[in-house]
Amino acid sequence: MKITIICVGKIKEKFYRQAIEEYAKRLSRYISLEIVEVADEKAPQTLSPAEEEIVKNKEGERILSKLKDGYNVALAIEGKTFASEGFADLIAKKSIEGISHINFIIGGSLGLSPEVMKRADLSLSFSEMTFPHQLMRVILLEQIYRSFRIINNEPYHK
Repeated sequence: MKITIICVGKIKEKFYRQAIEEYAKRLSRYISLEIVEVADEKAPQTLSPAEEEIVKNKEGERILSKLKDGYNVALAIEGKTFASEGFADLIAKKSIEGISHINFIIGGSLGLSPEVMKRADLSLSFSEMTFPHQLMRVILLEQIYRSFRIINNEPYHK
């Protein structure tokens, strides 16, 4: 299986990069992983709702230009939540259905554009809480790794 994570912005913090590299290394025995970064749109702290939509749409165009065929999962606060076992079941089910490529999409600080959300086969939420999109990349990779441990009946802390 191939998993692509399409995300807005670069990771500047060394500790996030190290965690991402560690999970990518662990996942290499289960999947082919690709992380695609698209540029974030520079924007001041205070934006009108119309300006926020412009930023999301520009970032969304960049995301859509990198989106390949596959099962598309958009990370969004309003999405469906899963326990780790349920998330593992989802990944296993998609594999059984013959889906060989899953794209996970992480938006920028303002979220994802409506156009990106329309392309999503699933909207996924990890929590109602707000997390920095850099940290979400680490959390997503950890949960994907945990899923493959579960799928393969391998021990992993609970």
